[in-house]
Amino acid sequence: MHLILFFLFAGFCLAGAINLLLQSHPINSALSLIVVMTSLAVLYLLLGAEFLAAAQIIVYAGAIMVLFTFVVMLLNAGREERTLGSRAARIVGFPAVVAILGVVATIILHAQGLGTAALSQGITSTEDLSRVLFHDLLLPFEVTSVLILIAILGAVALARRGDGEGTAQK
Repeated sequence: MHLILFFLFAGFCLAGAINLLLQSHPINSALSLIVVMTSLAVLYLLLGAEFLAAAQIIVYAGAIMVLFTFVVMLLNAGREERTLGSRAARIVGFPAVVAILGVVATIILHAQGLGTAALSQGITSTEDLSRVLFHDLLLPFEVTSVLILIAILGAVALARRGDGEGTAQK
């Protein structure tokens, strides 16, 4: 069952990444990136990394993608055109939802020992993980956050400069 789920969500991840590249509108690309991040979170769950899956959803699919969507909407000077949605989403979306619901229903119906958990000695605690992230890897963690902040500020500055130059030349 894990292999089926792996291939299903790896396919969603690849389809979302390809859709991200093929979309002409930046908001649709950002939404495709949310599909990719969510699929990666499910793949983390399949690997037994529940903390990373939750962090993937909360940090990347939640906070970072809201920030990206906000910046895209802030920099988008043109008027939005009304569409009926992506044709690819309609063609692939409905069968994908049916497939996901079928897999979830199969897992629930065939689950043995649902609700029981056993601890083994190979589990890393959240305290150990946070020690590695915020002690051993603190510099790369902070450098990444500063680089993301600089990229967003640069995009806003370039957009503002373009607006300012156009009005000054008139």
